[in-house]
Amino acid sequence: MDKVLELYFLTADEKTAKIQIEDPIEPVDEAAVRAAMNEIIASKAFKNNAGPYVAAKEARLVETTKTTYLFS
Repeated sequence: MDKVLELYFLTADEKTAKIQIEDPIEPVDEAAVRAAMNEIIASKAFKNNAGPYVAAKEARLVETTKTTYLFS
């Protein structure tokens, strides 16, 4: 199973932007994630076509199960 932590932000144009982090530390510490998201916003290091990130919206831990079938 693959796990990804998805961080969702609101941009200056009120659009949603996402950053994905593979193999996050578990259990996910909600307070640490919130603090990290606030640091990302304060750093102004990220932006997209809709503008800079201005607010934390939500975070999600997503688990994906993959099944591979090999054919020879």
